[in-house]
Amino acid sequence: MSAAVLCIGTEITRGEIVNTNATWLASRMTGIGFEVTEIASVDDDRPRVVETLRRLARQHEAIACTGGLGPTTDDLTTECAAIAASAPMVRDPASVEAIRDRFRKLGRPMVGSNIKQADFPSGATVMPNAVGTAPGFALQIDRALAVFFPGVPREMHYLWETHAEAMLRAIAPATSHQIRIKTFGQPESTVGQMLDGVEQQFPGVTIGYRASFPEIEVKVLARTQQHATAVQLAERAAAVVQERLGAIVYGRDDVTFMRAMADAVRARGWWLALAESCTGGLVASLLTSEPASDYLRGGVVVYSNEAKTALLGVPAELIDAHGAVSQPVAEAMAMGAARVTGAQIGLGITGIAGPTGGTEDKPVGLVDWAVAWPGGVTSRHRVFYGDRTRIQKMAAYAAMALVRQVALDPGAFEGGAHPAARQTSTVSSTSKAS
Repeated sequence: MSAAVLCIGTEITRGEIVNTNATWLASRMTGIGFEVTEIASVDDDRPRVVETLRRLARQHEAIACTGGLGPTTDDLTTECAAIAASAPMVRDPASVEAIRDRFRKLGRPMVGSNIKQADFPSGATVMPNAVGTAPGFALQIDRALAVFFPGVPREMHYLWETHAEAMLRAIAPATSHQIRIKTFGQPESTVGQMLDGVEQQFPGVTIGYRASFPEIEVKVLARTQQHATAVQLAERAAAVVQERLGAIVYGRDDVTFMRAMADAVRARGWWLALAESCTGGLVASLLTSEPASDYLRGGVVVYSNEAKTALLGVPAELIDAHGAVSQPVAEAMAMGAARVTGAQIGLGITGIAGPTGGTEDKPVGLVDWAVAWPGGVTSRHRVFYGDRTRIQKMAAYAAMALVRQVALDPGAFEGGAHPAARQTSTVSSTSKAS
């Protein structure tokens, strides 16, 4: 059964924003059993939106559409859906009251244009939106069940999980199952090479890849005559995939890299402290993009040598002897962060993010990072390549990967480098523990 994803908005067709909604919706549609064969984008133009909806509704059984449900004059999606379905627009009193109530809770006046968000095509199933002012809705257009979401990702995710997934799952063919395996530490080409032959080993399984720097997601999709059989087949294939990929796998499906690291620290009952130089607080930002108050003690950005000494107690003579970008200094930063915050595990990162500041001995992209914990301290050293943003993100991920490895198996680091650290050399070109 085929499906399409449609994203509406001039800001998309002009390239003013990155269309992450399309990939998110396509992945979810695939996960519940649809064969997504088209992802379309169209600007805020009535005739083009109507024609695109009609075309997709003739060709597919399901459409997931995002964007254009707001209060402004360029938000045309609901009106266009009504035209495409030859249905009159009607006002939903419950949605009017929900919108008014939301503005009351926010302490903001509701302008008249917001009321248009309570107008829907006759016959539509309204999806109340508890996290925004624009409800979604589902509507039969020609052969397709079309489900419409606001363009705001948070609201789209909420409406999918609360309403839309169940509606679409009810008409989806229950003959497939997909498992998404999350990895960090190897490029896509290497991951693909590591999984060579898996599809041949498991007939009915398709292996797909999605690169989202610096991660690679491996999609294990199984298709059979029955859903239960597809689940079993996908699980068997996924087990082989995880065995082959080994330590670079950090989780499945919706688990994020930050959550995987955090869960490892939580499982130890440890507190984590951060000392960042070249990443400028990026690790702290990534970790606090999710709940972190139960394991993250705090962090400090120590960009200058003086700050490293004054705030973390890094000896000035250590910096003089080895330079601010060095494994001994990264280790001292990690130990200092743990000491001054009372945390059990500390992370220190120092490096040259560029585009200037490099030398022949210490080029742009050189990063040293270290983790200190009750059993000792271990550090890593690598030159990353790319622009400043890319170097900083790679450094942040590599540092979090080391925190996770130590938290998962601290005993393996005592007296030497963790075996997995040597095995996954993409996050560490040399290893050192003291």
